[in-house]
Amino acid sequence: MVDSRTTEDGCSIRRRRQCPDCGRRFTTVETATLMVIKRSGVTEPFSREKVISGVRKACQGRPVTEDALALLGQRVEECVRASGSAELSTHDVGLAILGPLKDLDVVAYLRFASVYQAYDGLADFEAAIAELRGAEQPLTAPDDAAVVPVAAP
Repeated sequence: MVDSRTTEDGCSIRRRRQCPDCGRRFTTVETATLMVIKRSGVTEPFSREKVISGVRKACQGRPVTEDALALLGQRVEECVRASGSAELSTHDVGLAILGPLKDLDVVAYLRFASVYQAYDGLADFEAAIAELRGAEQPLTAPDDAAVVPVAAP
């Protein structure tokens, strides 16, 4: 082996090698297979496309581009690979999705979380919305601006 580097996305290792017989150089790319353990106990390879597909359903009708979904898929994969574990549960993958999705679109986040966390009723939605509101930075008006309350419709 002549040289070894991690790729930009951190998911693979790129190695430059040299044949001991003929001296020719070639490159190999090694990627560890990340396995997901489903609730049924069955394991399957991690699929970024499956993550994007699930999030796409939550984003239906929202102003979220395919590029944003692809970036979210990459962030999720980087997050689960950074855990260092070769196997992780669907629960771990779901947790890795929630953070980037909340940053992307809060409505899509609520949709995804309601299925992923199995919301039972309105109280679960209200709690999630209250949590989101608590995380928002309050808007402050300039000192000389008058704040006029808006009546609810």
